[in-house]
Amino acid sequence: MTQNPSAAERSTVHPALVDLTGPGPGSDLVAAPVPLPVPLPGRDLAPAELATLAAAVAANPDLWQHHVAYDDDHRHYASLWRDAHVDVWVLCWTPQNDTGWHDHDISSGAVSVVQGTIIEHNLRVGGPEKVTQAHAGTTFSFGPEHIHRLTGLAAGSVSIHAYSPPLWRLGQYVVNDEGVLQRASVSYAEELRVLDALPEPRAAE
Repeated sequence: MTQNPSAAERSTVHPALVDLTGPGPGSDLVAAPVPLPVPLPGRDLAPAELATLAAAVAANPDLWQHHVAYDDDHRHYASLWRDAHVDVWVLCWTPQNDTGWHDHDISSGAVSVVQGTIIEHNLRVGGPEKVTQAHAGTTFSFGPEHIHRLTGLAAGSVSIHAYSPPLWRLGQYVVNDEGVLQRASVSYAEELRVLDALPEPRAAE
């Protein structure tokens, strides 16, 4: 069983991200923290509080606009803030960008769309998926039980994401050849994307 990290570990940037700079996946990923426009209470935030935070950051383009870039093959994103209780990201979308189905482990989250349109997909057992278009000016939040998939709809879309506690592990989902839903635990340092199969388990060191 994976042990949950301490607050101090959560507030530290994952070592795998430190050298990810320049064009391509992970560009700007470890940018210097920006001054947040709302005070933080020094504890984990509820979904409604995360929505307020994400919307406030979205309303201040000076905090994120210089990180905006687009890549059809690798979704571009940058970390704006990370401490022991919350992390905030800017994500950039093209119509080719697709996170695949995933959860956020023990973290709640919020998304505020600032440019363009993205789509949230939600699984329905025995029926078609629920599809919701989130246009610029839309903010939505969710708890740790939430499973979804995000895709870009309009070229040049941008969204602000806030999570609490800060992301550490995520669950990535695939449907195997027998139609069985399977989950893989992945690091927040890995780009979420559509998987055809679960990654092979790593051998114990």
